[in-house]
Amino acid sequence: MKTVKPALVLALAILFCCVGTGDEVKTTKLHATTLGDTPKYGPGFEHFDYVNPNAPKGGTLRLAARGGFDNINPYNGKGDWAQGLGGSVYEGLMVTAEDDFQSQYPLIAESLEVAEDLSFAIFNLRPEARFSDGTPLTSEDVKYSFDTLKEKGDPFYSQYYKNVVNVIEVSPHKVKFEFDGPPNRELPQIVGQLRVFSKAHWEEREFEKTTLDPPVSSGPYKISSIEASRFLVLERNENYWGDHVPVNVGKNNFDAIRYDYYRDAEVLVEAFKSGEYDVRQEGSSLKWATSYDFPAIEEGFVKKELLRHWRPTGMQAFVFNLRKAKFQDPRVRLALTYCFDFEWSNERLFYGQYTRTSSYFENSEMAARGLPSEEELAILEPYRDQLPEEVFTQEYSLPTTDGQGNRRNNLAQAVTLLEEAGWEIQENKLTHSETGEVMEIEFLLESAGFERIISPFIQNLERVGVTASIRTVEQSQYIQRRNNDRDFDAIVHVFGQSLSPGNEQRNYWGSASADEDGSDNHAGVKHPVVDELIEKIVAATTRDELIILCRALDRVLLWNHYMIPGWHINSFRLLSWDKFGRPEIRPKYTTGLSTWWYDEEKAKRIGRSTN
Repeated sequence: MKTVKPALVLALAILFCCVGTGDEVKTTKLHATTLGDTPKYGPGFEHFDYVNPNAPKGGTLRLAARGGFDNINPYNGKGDWAQGLGGSVYEGLMVTAEDDFQSQYPLIAESLEVAEDLSFAIFNLRPEARFSDGTPLTSEDVKYSFDTLKEKGDPFYSQYYKNVVNVIEVSPHKVKFEFDGPPNRELPQIVGQLRVFSKAHWEEREFEKTTLDPPVSSGPYKISSIEASRFLVLERNENYWGDHVPVNVGKNNFDAIRYDYYRDAEVLVEAFKSGEYDVRQEGSSLKWATSYDFPAIEEGFVKKELLRHWRPTGMQAFVFNLRKAKFQDPRVRLALTYCFDFEWSNERLFYGQYTRTSSYFENSEMAARGLPSEEELAILEPYRDQLPEEVFTQEYSLPTTDGQGNRRNNLAQAVTLLEEAGWEIQENKLTHSETGEVMEIEFLLESAGFERIISPFIQNLERVGVTASIRTVEQSQYIQRRNNDRDFDAIVHVFGQSLSPGNEQRNYWGSASADEDGSDNHAGVKHPVVDELIEKIVAATTRDELIILCRALDRVLLWNHYMIPGWHINSFRLLSWDKFGRPEIRPKYTTGLSTWWYDEEKAKRIGRSTN
């Protein structure tokens, strides 16, 4: 995420009030932060527009997940962590509105003060905030949480918090974050996301290790029962302190939320159809098109909905491991791109549901389109001798086919590129003319569902001499090989994006993260221009500047052919048993599930009462 406008803090509107601190620097006291022009909700708002403030409490929401888990600490980057532990169990200082993704509003904090020179931010905590064991939540816990994440947490946090250099407990309910580097308007929001842990609880435990020991929670739910890789039950804390906070009104409506785990994707579908759990977001076009013709749909007991959203879809792609010599030549990577026939796959495998992805910032205004603008060229020109000429002269486009299996021209182009890169057919195998290495590619998967997509791709690869195969492994092995060992040739991965990209780009594409265990730089991108553009994005001072910089970065990433772009859909495919009430307004960026409530009369009508 990323903030904007030199006037960001000044434009936060109406609520301005410059106050002195112990420093010479003045601060602006805010009721919210924003990455846009102004927050949607002004001072004194009572609740978000997309909730029912009178929603009843009660009932159980039953959800499901595939795979297993051996860890209920999702912040240390170890093992397979359980679902549902984010905002339900660990709350943040601030929260993002589901209809205003560029703004944050106070939760544990009741307000904040941001230095006019952006050298620090002070969060004023709500005195009534409590952990689930009844102990006060104070600035000591906030400092402990930050320090622990940066020193012992998932490697992501070391990059994300890179420019947060100190946390000071000003008083029990006031905490100060100090920043370094160029002024960065994103940093108040970055620290506002901080999840707060109980220092007293975690001091007696090893944060770095996997655990199934239920923690003291700072959120509205606590873990009531658990069995590794089988189920997790969250129980609403009847003594939760924060029900009255405006960002919580109309939410956290279920007495319990249960997550059941299934090893097999097919069993997961059948379990939903049998009513074993209540809500499913379908990720497979095949299953969406073919698996839900069953009586409960016809009877109106189950809703099947395609819900349009306006959130960035990011980049889903076949990701090459650039740490391996065979993938280091961009001509090789482009040649392999010519071997993937999206149009045929969309017609034959995806039931026409997808659009080809052609940007790392897809479905957002950050996506580069057409030829570079004058503003983009001004940014890119100093790096001309380090970039492909196409960055400056061509609109990025992917190879296409007629969708009928006629891909001869594309495969011929692939052969030409491979020959230029020094690869030739020897004894029916693509072999490097100097090193003698045979081009072998193993696609590492954690879900067998992708095998039907990759198998036709492999057939195309074999036609140009590539020896290709699929290896599908269980979840924990997949994560270890992808995140830590980097033991793969190619994987399928989604790099999510926000409406305001920022620090997280270091973790995706920054050279420092390429060799860091657990980072999301799975491709191993190391490029000095990419590094410099990321830092410019982080330091952007206006939204217009941010958009231009992101488009410039997009072009550099695309024309280096680091991965084969996949496909996207800008709608949620949602199925639910009709036993819930919903507000009249659905937030534009989410399904709105967080605002639903259990409706006993509906549940009785369909014979699915859980009370």
